[in-house]
Amino acid sequence: MNVLIVEPGRVPYEKEIHGLQEMQAVVGGLIQAIYPYKESVALVCNEESLLLGLPFNRSVEGGYGGICGTFFLCGIEADNFCSLTPEQVQIYKKKFHHAELLIGVKGDELITMKVPPRRKDRPPDRRHPPDPRER
Repeated sequence: MNVLIVEPGRVPYEKEIHGLQEMQAVVGGLIQAIYPYKESVALVCNEESLLLGLPFNRSVEGGYGGICGTFFLCGIEADNFCSLTPEQVQIYKKKFHHAELLIGVKGDELITMKVPPRRKDRPPDRRHPPDPRER
């Protein structure tokens, strides 16, 4: 199925994945699906992301707070995951284009700051020391 992968600090990108093992490989462990959108779209993340100390990725509206670690978005058909439509890919690429930094929490609201994302396919700039977050 064609999904949209969102890594912390990076631009979302499309990828074909098949089966539970590949889903778990993308998120780095046990999967958990949440359904924060009216559309037939699931956000699939690592169920143990907080316990594992995975880095903050993006905030999600609708009372879901924030997602830590890499997640992917896929379509939902009946009770199964399926490919996103081309229109959904474009909507969610735009929605998650900017990376976010978690600044703090006020009550149960996250305070985040949108920042320019790093591209997955761009080689590091050798004029500056490597960013330790990219290791």
